[in-house]
Amino acid sequence: MDLSPVFRRASAKDAPEFADAAHRYRSASAFRTGADVYDAVRPGYPPEVVSLVDGFDRVLDIGAGTGKLTTLLLDAAHDVLAADPSPDMVRILSSRGIPAWRATAEATSLVDAAVDAVTCAQTWHWVDAAAACTELDRVVRPGGRVVLVWNNLDVSHPWILRLARIMHSGDIHRPGFVPAVHAPWTITSELRTGWTQHLRVEQLHDLMASRSYWLRSDDTIRARMTENLRWYLFDRLEHQPGQLLPIPYRTDAFVLERT
Repeated sequence: MDLSPVFRRASAKDAPEFADAAHRYRSASAFRTGADVYDAVRPGYPPEVVSLVDGFDRVLDIGAGTGKLTTLLLDAAHDVLAADPSPDMVRILSSRGIPAWRATAEATSLVDAAVDAVTCAQTWHWVDAAAACTELDRVVRPGGRVVLVWNNLDVSHPWILRLARIMHSGDIHRPGFVPAVHAPWTITSELRTGWTQHLRVEQLHDLMASRSYWLRSDDTIRARMTENLRWYLFDRLEHQPGQLLPIPYRTDAFVLERT
């Protein structure tokens, strides 16, 4: 194993890159399984994100996953619906009593003008943005809005950058990135904030296992990733079993309204 340090710079991309639509679909389809691990270790969202839909009653959370944002919207007394293409994710959403079905941002299955607002958290980079903007124009009532949200590991911390490289995650969107949106929607405001999640050192393996790259990989690649992570956490950084670690995140959110 190469034990030399890695000094590669953080990503300068606005979004992950896919060879074509089929490549993007295959990558996103990895989340057909793994919902329980995802739910256990993926972070939630800061309360400022929920405030972006204050005053909007019925909210559709698209790409809801296991409900990390959905449940916060419910707690804020919104009338919430949830959609996700993964049957495993919808299983957990439904078990929590959330009205949920399998659908995508490009094809929601809703009638026209069905909701006041839409949220998409950890989702927009998996969709065809042009097709999704057309669909959201159809289902969001006049005067409504769309909120796009991302959690990114804060790789300005050198040890987190190395961690993100090992996990093949968390280093996709550069600080200050702006997502692609299409008419009639335009970005009218942004929220950029930082916060910290705390995980036991062993849970970082589960965090790695919740990523698309891991879910799409074979046993040989997974074994290599597991050993690289073990070496980094216990040999290189000398963390102790059971140690609680602060994991810094930055959250980027964008309010879309019709022009």
